[in-house]
Amino acid sequence: MNYYQTKLQLLPGSNYKEVLNSSNKYFSSYRRKTKRQPYIRSAYFNKQKIFFNLFWLHLFNKPNNIRAERLKLLACGIELIQKSRNHPESKDNLIKNSEILHRFLGITKDKIKFAVQIKEVKRTGKKYLMSIFPYK
Repeated sequence: MNYYQTKLQLLPGSNYKEVLNSSNKYFSSYRRKTKRQPYIRSAYFNKQKIFFNLFWLHLFNKPNNIRAERLKLLACGIELIQKSRNHPESKDNLIKNSEILHRFLGITKDKIKFAVQIKEVKRTGKKYLMSIFPYK
């Protein structure tokens, strides 16, 4: 599997509160670009929109230490979605047959491996960022 090498480092912060503040500052630029749902455009999917609503719902179901770990990877994950043309691991969702899960792999500037998971609804073609997490 090909890893995308990002040019960004992890977001700063030693505890959950500090990481949340730095991730909110970073994400506010994407939030300000639209009056509706925040999104980014993906290089792999021919500049189609990737929406963030499921990412935040999924993230806030996790405990604080896991949230902090995943929020530190937010900037790297966004860069991977915007610039990577590497092919992801794609498979049908086992729970819902009407969805496809795409998993992109990347490495931060600090040599930390991570994965970005995107859910695609087959019927509409809409894509949602599900999760960004460290990858073993």
